Amino acid sequence: MYGGGQVFESSSVNNELLKDEDPQKLAEFEARIERGEKIEPNDWMPKLYRKQLVRMIEQHGHSEIIGALPEGTWITRAPGFKRKLALMAKVQDEVGHAQLLYGAAETLGKSREQMIEDLITGKSKYSNIFNYPTFTWADSCFISWLVDAGAIVNQLANARGSYGPYCRALDRICAEESFHLKYGHHCVIHLATGTPKQREMMQEAVNRWWAPMMHFFGPSDKMSTHTQILTKWKVKMATNDECRQQFLDMYVPKIWELGLTIPDENLKKNSESGEWEFTEPDWEEFKRVINGDGPCNKERLAVRRIAEERGAWVRRALTAKTKGEEYVAPLA
Repeated sequence: MYGGGQVFESSSVNNELLKDEDPQKLAEFEARIERGEKIEPNDWMPKLYRKQLVRMIEQHGHSEIIGALPEGTWITRAPGFKRKLALMAKVQDEVGHAQLLYGAAETLGKSREQMIEDLITGKSKYSNIFNYPTFTWADSCFISWLVDAGAIVNQLANARGSYGPYCRALDRICAEESFHLKYGHHCVIHLATGTPKQREMMQEAVNRWWAPMMHFFGPSDKMSTHTQILTKWKVKMATNDECRQQFLDMYVPKIWELGLTIPDENLKKNSESGEWEFTEPDWEEFKRVINGDGPCNKERLAVRRIAEERGAWVRRALTAKTKGEEYVAPLA
């Protein structure tokens, strides 16, 4: 489950990486992308393309791993055996998605061990939305339906991108996410059409999660320094604002159909432009949370760190036979 770019980085860093590239190779690379060809791990690519892909795929993988935590805490408390089974399968899928994504990022030269190390030390980022608490079962239902819906909007677009291993991983992920979406929608319908208490619980969840949901697609295009070059190279196939608009277009009517309200008095569709107007998200809060000052940042990373420590003996056992051999990155 991943929304969009999550960091603010100086454009001077990107310009520095581009200035030393061979102009002929760069032109051939861009011509291949323009023709719709896929770039594969052993193909020539600009340093900035490799760097941005590693950053994006790694963040996506981390988001899948950390995103499993707020929902995972509800497996034993889900209402009924069928819900428990379905949620357990969903959480298992999300962790599997991370494995696919780490594999895709490894093809670019960064080891899985280094990615995990960067996650638990706070160097690498993941989707902000998973740094908020799931107080009730309805919070878990909101994630299963609407956070997954947002992720599908982003991932379906990027599955048509230029880097082969990432696109193939996204094809597999989107197929499973579509089942998650149906599961989450069913859970929300059940609560929204249930008893007054269930309906109240679902409305409170929407109220709590709407602001993080608007952050989910990343900073406004006006603030993002990555968007122009990433879309040119088809690393991203839609900007953060385009994904946010598509999500609003598809899911605001569905939320209203259920009789739920959205906590934004300025939310409306402009009949002339066809775009949704809404209250500008609090980007200062976004920055605080992405930099470790969210309600659950420390808890999420602590859980991940404990899991890493407890699994160390398994990794030692698996690598014992290959000790001393050179690390070989996978091809896809």
